Amino acid sequence: SHGELLFDGKDVTNLSTQERNIAQVFQFPVIYDTMTVYDNLAFPLRNRGVPEPDVDRKVRETLEMTGLADMAKRKARGLTADQKQKISLGRGLVRSDVNAILFDEPLTVIDPHMKWVLRSQLKQLHRRFGFTMVYVTHDQTEALTFAENVVVMYEGEIVQIGSPAELFERPKHTFVGYFIGSPGMNVMPVAVEGRSARLGSQTIELPGAPKAGITGAIELGIRPEYVRLGASGMPVSIRKVEDIGRHKVVRASFEGRDIAAIIGEDEDIPADPKIAFDPAGINIYADSWRVEMGG
Repeated sequence: SHGELLFDGKDVTNLSTQERNIAQVFQFPVIYDTMTVYDNLAFPLRNRGVPEPDVDRKVRETLEMTGLADMAKRKARGLTADQKQKISLGRGLVRSDVNAILFDEPLTVIDPHMKWVLRSQLKQLHRRFGFTMVYVTHDQTEALTFAENVVVMYEGEIVQIGSPAELFERPKHTFVGYFIGSPGMNVMPVAVEGRSARLGSQTIELPGAPKAGITGAIELGIRPEYVRLGASGMPVSIRKVEDIGRHKVVRASFEGRDIAAIIGEDEDIPADPKIAFDPAGINIYADSWRVEMGG
């Protein structure tokens, strides 16, 4: 890899890790079991020679911030996994000179309910104190609920940077379409001519024509939320209906291809079902990359 790394406009590319002042919170809590919660938080400050009155002030602020104030005198070894991970978080937050906090899948060992609680607390801390947080996860739900901007990587390459809404509505790469959303985007090979796409015997109207000539493997992508199921449109064969509770996921076969549609919990499925695509949800891809469409 190559390039420059800047923090607030300052080039830190050639600085050591310590000089960059980045705090890290790992998948498994990095704490000292024999120390109290207080001393775990104080350790990074004492290690840097911070005066003890300042250490005490910062530690007490961080204890309140992370909800650990009642456990300050307890040994870390007797705490639960989520409490230990809060200590790891506190060790990153306690330093006032931190430029950024890197989270490397920090909630992997936490049970689902506590994951939700800790994610909410992290967002509150971010809004209140403005820490720059970089959060690494393979869980799309964590990414979308936690971040203001999401960086999606595929095979070592950044394929899209954007808000959760941008990743959902306009995936720049088919991998983003698959990865974001449950179920993921429907992706089907098509032939495109002007403002229409052809799949088997069916012609699909597009919201526009490609702005430039396209070559390579051409695919149409549409999320299940934009597939309309009703009595008119293109014929499909229903394979399975999954009742999620708040909605249903209809799995069907369309021109020999698997397709998913999301319908309301109370919606009925016609005896002779057909589908239509909402043009607002259609994306066209060439060699897996989104093609810009014109009017």
